[in-house]
Amino acid sequence: MTTISKKRLAKELRELQTHGPPTGIAVVSAEDFECWLFTIEVLGNTLYEGEKFCLRFRFPGNYPIESPEVTFVVDEKWGAPVHPHIYSNGHICASILGNEWSPVLSVVSVCLTLQSMLASCTKKQRPQDNDRYVLHAPLSPKKTRFHYDDDTV
Repeated sequence: MTTISKKRLAKELRELQTHGPPTGIAVVSAEDFECWLFTIEVLGNTLYEGEKFCLRFRFPGNYPIESPEVTFVVDEKWGAPVHPHIYSNGHICASILGNEWSPVLSVVSVCLTLQSMLASCTKKQRPQDNDRYVLHAPLSPKKTRFHYDDDTV
């Protein structure tokens, strides 16, 4: 990991510790600069009211130039939200994690974007190709070439 990456992540972590995360978001683990875990809740009257999810951020050596790998944790405790842009294995089809990533984005801004994406959802359903994708998906969603054509859900 580069010095720039370490400095940037240290700054983001310091801000989280000083100001706290936004409402509905909580730090579960941020003990190193490789992997951070957050819980995310959508507040208010939404399809996901009362549900809590866990996000995993894995940071590449050249973060923030390159986007982090962000997935919902799917294990015996956690599950991925049922959403048209979230696969049952936790992979997320969101342009800010792919071709629209910018180094000005941060862990908090990604969490807020995903929280907003869930809040604006009008129908709980998996992506149309969920079963096929999950069967053949790479371990990292960053190795998938998602097609971003629907920003209405």
